[in-house]
Amino acid sequence: MKISEYIQNYLSETAEIAKNIDKETIEKTIKTLLKVKSQKGRIFFLGVGGGAGTGSHAANDFNKIAKISSICLSDNPALLTALVNDEGWESIFKRQLEMHQLTANDCLFIFSVGGGTETTSKNLVEAINYAKEIGAKIIGVVGKDTGVTAQEADACIITPCPEPSRRTAHTEDFQMIMDHLLANLLAELENQDEE
Repeated sequence: MKISEYIQNYLSETAEIAKNIDKETIEKTIKTLLKVKSQKGRIFFLGVGGGAGTGSHAANDFNKIAKISSICLSDNPALLTALVNDEGWESIFKRQLEMHQLTANDCLFIFSVGGGTETTSKNLVEAINYAKEIGAKIIGVVGKDTGVTAQEADACIITPCPEPSRRTAHTEDFQMIMDHLLANLLAELENQDEE
């Protein structure tokens, strides 16, 4: 494949995703976040790999721009590695939610390509199950509708990827886009209320 062809394909696919992404689910996500904010709840961002990086960025944006108390559960490497070492990879997010005393006013926000299954990213599944027990809200931006996040979330934005070989790249692109869209829209809505 030529370089110019790859560039054109990638950007065309990106435009197609933006056109076809489910706007009603984005609106449902905003309404869920507005409820969390009105209840003075917190957002806990979860993800592994690229999703962890986006979660860290999103915690910054939601604290600073959207003015919602937000924590990324992969941002403390000392705690993360202690939990992995002492208790195992599968419980790293659930245990932190217990430490932070997750409540029904709070929200899990998951960035994942697959969304978590019993064999891949089970740490997400354990956190989701715990959040369901507590009654916390669950939001996700994922690349597949087959994972636990898509099945269990109150609102889950699924990236409609036209090219399966680039599913991870496109999903992670749109996780960042959704972070910026949601945080900035929440700020705009607050500014309207103040006028």
